Amino acid sequence: MQIIETTAALAEACALLAKSDYLTIDTEFLRETTFWPVLCLVQLAGPETAVIVDPMAKGIDLSPFFALMADTSVVKVFHAARQDLEIIYNLGKLIPHPIFDTQVAAMVCGFGDSVSYDQLVQKTKGVQIDKSSRFTDWSRRPLTDKQLEYALADVTHLRDVYQFLNAKLEQEGRNLWVAEEMAVLEAPGTYDIHPDDAWKRLKMRVKKPVELLVLQKVAAWREREARARNVPRSRILKDDTIYEIAQQQPADAEALGRLRTIPKGWERSQSGTALLEAIREALDTPKTDLPRLPRQPHVPEGAAAASEMLKVLLKLVSEKQGVAAKIIANSDDLEKIAIDGEEADVPALHGWRRELFGAVALDLIGGKVGLRFVNKKIEAVEL
Repeated sequence: MQIIETTAALAEACALLAKSDYLTIDTEFLRETTFWPVLCLVQLAGPETAVIVDPMAKGIDLSPFFALMADTSVVKVFHAARQDLEIIYNLGKLIPHPIFDTQVAAMVCGFGDSVSYDQLVQKTKGVQIDKSSRFTDWSRRPLTDKQLEYALADVTHLRDVYQFLNAKLEQEGRNLWVAEEMAVLEAPGTYDIHPDDAWKRLKMRVKKPVELLVLQKVAAWREREARARNVPRSRILKDDTIYEIAQQQPADAEALGRLRTIPKGWERSQSGTALLEAIREALDTPKTDLPRLPRQPHVPEGAAAASEMLKVLLKLVSEKQGVAAKIIANSDDLEKIAIDGEEADVPALHGWRRELFGAVALDLIGGKVGLRFVNKKIEAVEL
C-alpha cells in the first residue's frame, strides 16, 4: 500500500495514472465543525495502480492531483460524486472532466434509488466490504493499516464496478442517458451557490413580500458569515431563527433580544449588530421594490387523482425498463405534469426521460392511454 506524503511522490503517481484511460477516485473528509470540507485523504486507482494521498502531510502541494483532474484524456470515476467534486472545486478551482458517477449509472441500470457503494460492490462482485472503519476520524494521525485498507477499497473495487456498469450501458445503449446527468455534476453552479440565493434552501414560511425580503437578506448575511468564519450555517443562525426574524422583523437590539430563538445578550454582539443592519436594509426598501411572493400554482380539479395515476405509471415504467424511478421523475415533477401537461418545465418531459416516460405520461392524462389490472399486474394500454 503506497501512502503519498510528498509533492514529488504525488507528481510521480499522477504522471503514471495519467497514462490510463480511466481512474477511480474517492476522498475522506470532515465538515462537522466547518463550512468547507476538510480534506483528509485522497484515494486514487488506475487499472494497475492504487495509492493513498495524505493531503494533511506537511509541505505537500496538491497541484499534480489537480492537474490530473483537469486532464480531459482520462475518465474520472466516482461513486456519489457530488461531495468529492465540491471539495475539488473549492480547493482546485476546477471541475474534473469527463466524469462517471457509478451511483447515477447504477440507477440507470436498474439497481434502485441511490444505491450505496457497498451494496453495489456486493451486487456486482459478490464481495462484502468490512464497514467497521466507516466512522473513522480521518483527520487523526497515524491511521491504522485497517483504516487505510478500508479507504483504499473504496477505489479498488470501484474499478470493477465501473467496468461492469460501463459495459451494461453500452449493451443497452444508455451511455447518453448517463452523460446528461454528468453535465449537471460538471456545472460550476452546482457547487458555487451565490449567498443571495441562500434563501432558496429554506422552507417558504412567509406570507408577505416584506417577510420574504427579510428572509432573503438574513439568509444571505448568514451565508457570507458562515463562509468567512468557516463554520456551519447553524453555528451562525439556525433556520428557525431566520423564520422568526422574518415574521417579527425586529428593527433594533431590544426587539431582536425579545425573540425566543435569540440567546440572551447575543443581540448586542458584533454579529447581532451586523444582522440588524441586514434586517433594516430590508425594512427600508420601498414597497414598490419588494420581491413578489412565489405564486402557488392553481390546482385544477382532478389533478391530485392524475398525479396518483402518474405515480403508478412511473413505477410500471421503471420496473419494465430497469431504471430507478427517482432518476426519471420525482413527486413534484409528476404534480407539475398533472397540472400543466405539456407546458410543465420538468426533466421528465425532455431527452431520454420523455422517450421513456414523459410521452406516455402525457398520453395518460390526455386520455389516450389507460391503466388496467390484469393477471395480477398493472399494464398501460392505448385507448
